[in-house]
Amino acid sequence: MRKINLRWAAVLTLLVLGAAACDSGGKGGSVLLEVPDDPTITFKVWFKVGSQDDPPERPGLAHMTAQMIAEASTTQNSYEQILEKLYPMAAGYGVWVDREMTVLTGRTHRDNLDAYYGLFGDAYLRPAFKQEDFDRLRSNTLNYLKNTLRYASDEDLGKAALYASVFEGTPYEHPPEGTVESLEAMTLDDVKSFYARHYTRENAEVALGGGFAPELLDRFRASLGELPEGRPEPTPPPAPPAFEGRHAVLVQKPDADCSISFGFPIEVRRGERDFYALWIANSWLGEHRNSSSHLYQVIRSARGMNYGDYSYIEAFPQGGRRSVPPTHVGRRQQIFEVWIRTLPCDQAQFALRAAMREVQQLVDNGMSEEDFELTREFLSKYVLHFAETTTERLGYALDDRFYGIDGEGHLARFQTMLGQITREEVNAALQRHLGYDDVKIAIVTGQAEQLKQALSSESPSPMQYESPKPSEIVEQDREIAVFPLGIPAENVRIVPVDAIFQR
Repeated sequence: MRKINLRWAAVLTLLVLGAAACDSGGKGGSVLLEVPDDPTITFKVWFKVGSQDDPPERPGLAHMTAQMIAEASTTQNSYEQILEKLYPMAAGYGVWVDREMTVLTGRTHRDNLDAYYGLFGDAYLRPAFKQEDFDRLRSNTLNYLKNTLRYASDEDLGKAALYASVFEGTPYEHPPEGTVESLEAMTLDDVKSFYARHYTRENAEVALGGGFAPELLDRFRASLGELPEGRPEPTPPPAPPAFEGRHAVLVQKPDADCSISFGFPIEVRRGERDFYALWIANSWLGEHRNSSSHLYQVIRSARGMNYGDYSYIEAFPQGGRRSVPPTHVGRRQQIFEVWIRTLPCDQAQFALRAAMREVQQLVDNGMSEEDFELTREFLSKYVLHFAETTTERLGYALDDRFYGIDGEGHLARFQTMLGQITREEVNAALQRHLGYDDVKIAIVTGQAEQLKQALSSESPSPMQYESPKPSEIVEQDREIAVFPLGIPAENVRIVPVDAIFQR
């Protein structure tokens, strides 16, 4: 159960908690991670802009602007020439755009430093803004929204629909990629204007990790001086609209099975003591891709209904493609979310009931002493795997700057808190921050009308199995099948898949 390689864990302890190395306060505003024995060097430039800063009529502009930096020509080289020059170096760079952060990241072996650094610096200092690059990237993004997100990734679609519901009317509502209507109307001049307004020296910070020389830091920092002056007006934190009761949006997609997400806003942020207390409870409930977590055991292991069932207290995009939390998704407003991976639609009502029942029992009853101790012991090792490379550790150090976590940093503070927090604190944090009465639900389904009727009528949803189940499972199933969902018909909205993220 939850095995960790102890030798590797010991090495990682030195990496994460070791004395050198990370100055998240940084020199002159820089974030540094000195690892002298690392032959590679990682560069990051954090631009304090994200999809929350998109103009209301242009969702997706922050994302498109960042793509024109990371995946397009510069004034010095065409995009094809950039790729040709990077290939023999076995190096590259890319960008991550989220609601509040845009981070350009690159990594190279120090033997290729001079040739690589010129290409990396050109990306954010001298973008060419060619029409052919814009047309290509806009087409790719439209294809993602129209085809990939809508038709090839039901689980991501469900999670995006949940965010759109929870944050309706706020800058967090749309995915970073934007909307179809906005992208179709977007122009290259829109991108140039957004770059000039947000890619300024006052709106950027650099981070450097690996075996670098001091003069490289000076050179890297000085590069920001080539950006124009200006400090954009900060965007206020999103204010999710208040709601009462349970509400569901059903994304009608022909012939689809059911992918379920549900959640609600929470007022707790990384770095706070309650955050780490809540993480312990959440890890027990639904640690991402952990087969011994409770939701996984109830829905997947005991009943074989789907691939996995997880819960989160921080944003966790691309959950189907990663095992540990991502970096550079810092947000001032988080949600508690449960993710029930795809299952047959005739099991959806039962699965939703089962998951909501477990959340209610956790909030009402808290963690047992045994579960608390086992989870805390597991996390003390597991958190070491969150940042196994210089690039990942540098990412966490940069995120510490976003959250205002001084001193030891989030990963080391996580370890400290695990040694201090009591079960009573965990259960008190559950009472303060989690609930189950006011919940938003998003389900991608091929049977929206039938599911709406089933949810709103509170009709029983007994499970049928191909082989007999133990008596305790049969008894639990009787309770789950009639667990009250409390979703009136007027709180259920059906959205055709072609209409979602359209405008």
